[in-house]
Amino acid sequence: MVDSASIMGETASDLNQRIAERVRELRAAHGLSLEALAGKSGVSRSMISLIERGESSPTAVVLEKLAAGLGVMLASLFDAPAAAAQAPGGPVARRDDQPQWKDPASGYLRRNVSPPGVTQPMQIVEVRFPPGGRVAFETGARETRVHQQVWVLEGAIDITLGVERHRLREGDCLAMQLDRPTIFHNPTRKATRYAVVIASETPSRR
Repeated sequence: MVDSASIMGETASDLNQRIAERVRELRAAHGLSLEALAGKSGVSRSMISLIERGESSPTAVVLEKLAAGLGVMLASLFDAPAAAAQAPGGPVARRDDQPQWKDPASGYLRRNVSPPGVTQPMQIVEVRFPPGGRVAFETGARETRVHQQVWVLEGAIDITLGVERHRLREGDCLAMQLDRPTIFHNPTRKATRYAVVIASETPSRR
């Protein structure tokens, strides 16, 4: 049983602070004001301010909107800030060091599997989705193309891409692009576990 208040040695407050620092850092790197990020992401200025002060427990839907507005993948918001990431790292992410986060709205649990700070275009995330859980991501097309493959390890999950719905069962794998609203729903009475491989691709400029 996973305690949502203390996950892999980090409390919910610690994770909120990590997210706060990352959002501030990424916003500054892009030269965006609070108002500009609000306009790009669809998240209100007041909510972004609360998140950046670590005074809010944002949902997965809100974080996905911020990630899209900042031009990064959702998993990047759980990375350590650049100042902390300057310590020597390596190509291996030990299980106990992989950050986990629980969505306060749906209860789904995501774990960043990939080693942080490694310069590669893909990331791996493991998700445990509770029975009956549902998350609707509203984000559409992005400046940077983001591709995902969802591989179901245990249970079943319904994934709706725009108007297309796919029922995935154990062993099934779905290739998708994050370019339209997406809904994840576990219609069963058992938890579902799946792996997500995410790759970003910057469009060529003409």
